[in-house]
Amino acid sequence: MNRESQSPRDRRPRLTSAEHTRQSLVLAALKLFGEKGFEGTTTREIATEAKANIGSISYHFGGKEGLRTACADHIVALIGGVASKALDLGGGEPAGQTPAEARALLGRGLETLTGFIIASPEAQLIVKFVLRELSHPTVALDRIYDGIFAPVHKRLCQVWQAATGEPAESATTKLTVFTLIGQVVYFRIAGEAVRRRMDWSEIGRPQASAIAAAISGNLAAILAAHESGDGRGKEPS
Repeated sequence: MNRESQSPRDRRPRLTSAEHTRQSLVLAALKLFGEKGFEGTTTREIATEAKANIGSISYHFGGKEGLRTACADHIVALIGGVASKALDLGGGEPAGQTPAEARALLGRGLETLTGFIIASPEAQLIVKFVLRELSHPTVALDRIYDGIFAPVHKRLCQVWQAATGEPAESATTKLTVFTLIGQVVYFRIAGEAVRRRMDWSEIGRPQASAIAAAISGNLAAILAAHESGDGRGKEPS
């Protein structure tokens, strides 16, 4: 097979043995910490899941705490890459965008995030890990919040301002953006209930597309209500 015929995945640099072991340990820990909790997971279980030597955890991460931090960094890097493409994260305030352009960006951004969060197998591991961190916050949640939650939410608020004229840092805008993100996350958290109620055998790409269409419709309705004046809420006291 020549290089031109290879897929982008095939053309990625091959991992060294050490890099492969490190990645395997992170993915194994992400899975087990999400399923069993940090305290309920042993380093031996992680090593077994990763098919690695138990000593490699100390070698690569300094111990279980370091491995939890590495899981958080993995989440930030993975979702950060998706969000950067979807929302031009780090591109500065979209002051020059027209309302129509900003609304289109909101739609594309939510569609991309929906596809990843709902249809990506690794997203299930991420959500379970994050839910445990939200219940019992550690330094790992600090890294996820600072690396993903805050910048993505802030970016969406900026785009919302460009789309509607509502100040990005107003309480109304912040809460509206939380509702937009929340409906996406719900379909992952309650995926099994959704699957049963919809009589789907699975939630794959076709189902994720149907969910994305529903979320896009909700966004359009919120924007239409805002444009007519019906969606202008009062600032919480």
